[in-house]
Amino acid sequence: MSIPHPIIAVTGSSGAGTTFVRRVFEKIFRRENIQAAIIEGDSFHSVTRAQFEEKAKLNPSFSHFGPEANDFHSLEQLFRSYGESGQGKKRYYLHTEEEAEFHYKRLDKIGIQCLACTGEFTPWEDLAGPSDVLFYEGLHGLIKDDTADKRYGGYDVAQFVDLGIGVVPSINLEWIQKIHRDGVERGYSPEAVVDNILRRLPDYIKHLTPQFSRTHINFQRVPTVDTSNPFIARDIPTPDESFVVIRIDRPERWDINFPNLINMIHDSFMSRRNSIVVPGGKMTLAMELILDPIIHNMMEEKKRY
Repeated sequence: MSIPHPIIAVTGSSGAGTTFVRRVFEKIFRRENIQAAIIEGDSFHSVTRAQFEEKAKLNPSFSHFGPEANDFHSLEQLFRSYGESGQGKKRYYLHTEEEAEFHYKRLDKIGIQCLACTGEFTPWEDLAGPSDVLFYEGLHGLIKDDTADKRYGGYDVAQFVDLGIGVVPSINLEWIQKIHRDGVERGYSPEAVVDNILRRLPDYIKHLTPQFSRTHINFQRVPTVDTSNPFIARDIPTPDESFVVIRIDRPERWDINFPNLINMIHDSFMSRRNSIVVPGGKMTLAMELILDPIIHNMMEEKKRY
């Protein structure tokens, strides 16, 4: 962990809602005039789209959740380097043709040749600095493995994270969101998305879920409508059809004032000494009320360092 060069990591499964949380952070960064170095988790995959498809044919359980499809050692190195010096290397995974064209033009302006196509990576480049904080959003912001396997094990990304946020909808809601997102935005059939969910499940259990015991704050949306069979759901439950359970590890560390939060967030209540439940429609408000003071204090400590 680093006072002069703090690292914030938002982690969650595909379709969990990490992009929504990222937008809340970006709003806080603008309001506080904070320059953030943004890191996309997909950029630390270790295989291109074509390579992934080939490996998946040979191994039905091969997934982006596991270490075989990711470069966790490089992610750990970035976090270590940034915490020590505020510097590091990044790249981008090109999801669409629009992204490929944008980065081709951007890199050409700074003298870096990029021949990558959709489903591939841009070349590694230095972080554009200086920055006040490193902000990671993706699948593996708090990943850790203690095995001695030098290729796929022995990494500890979580140790460098100053503020770790978990985005963890109830599992049925998470699947509904993924099925709808991948269908609308990426053109996958419902059957293909379900096959993807099943293939990822072993790695989900082994590598993704343990991270949420290392996070400092978890936001878990729980629907109040029937989601018993997520594979036939016609729509995603709205925020007003859900509650958000917010678990804060060691609230005293972050100076969390729960009575004040309950007064400011209508219809909220405490479910445990470190957990507050808020209406789904108040999730953004709750995030800002909780995260804004934490980030402000983080920047004040950085100034005093």
